[in-house]
Amino acid sequence: MNAGGTWASNNSVYVTNLPAFGAISILNLPLSGSQSANNGAGFIGGGQIGYNWQFWGGRLVAGVEADIQGIAGSRGGSSSWTAAPLGTIIIGDFPFPLNLLSNVSVRKSLDYIGTVRGRLGWLFTPTLLVYGTGGLAYGGVNVNLNSFQALSFAGALLPLQGGAANVSDTRVGWTAGGGLEWMFMPNWSAKAEYLYYDLGNVTGSAVNVAFGGAPTIASVSQFSTRFNGNIVRAGVNYHFNWGAPPIVANY
Repeated sequence: MNAGGTWASNNSVYVTNLPAFGAISILNLPLSGSQSANNGAGFIGGGQIGYNWQFWGGRLVAGVEADIQGIAGSRGGSSSWTAAPLGTIIIGDFPFPLNLLSNVSVRKSLDYIGTVRGRLGWLFTPTLLVYGTGGLAYGGVNVNLNSFQALSFAGALLPLQGGAANVSDTRVGWTAGGGLEWMFMPNWSAKAEYLYYDLGNVTGSAVNVAFGGAPTIASVSQFSTRFNGNIVRAGVNYHFNWGAPPIVANY
């Protein structure tokens, strides 16, 4: 079993808003840009299983390991509003400022992560192993985007367009890192480990529908974000040592 923490190397969600028909207009600009999901850190906990071989006089250790962890608290998001002045509107005999209000909200999370790795280490003492590790990583990713635009004047809002999209998927990438493992009693070891993971880019699009009248597509918001980050964890292993006496130095 293991427990620790993880934090993202990238919290940005890049959004590009494009018109459904016609040329890019002032409506598209406020709905485009880089948005920050803010919180990309969380607590992880899970389990692992593996197999080790000792050779070269018992000092070199090679192995394979698979693990999976749930992640709590990694969901982060932000909501940004912008107001662009469009001039003045006359209502009756009174002028009122006319503004274009735009909102983009993003959320992203890594819900679980697992790895299947090889590892190679050296026994600096009969009970202390220093190792490097690397291989495949996979994880459950989630990205949510909401966009909204309206005209603001005289204390009133006239909605123009809005839309939402959600991407939820399992992505596969790679991981690499290293750690220390200490055999503190026969068949039992404790380890501390760091891993960097990269699950690649996640892309999607939200269709923004025009408000008023028959539903029509006003624009499309395309988004992209990268799921990569860091894991620091500690764990405890039980070694079965089949076919070998249960000595302290046997990994």
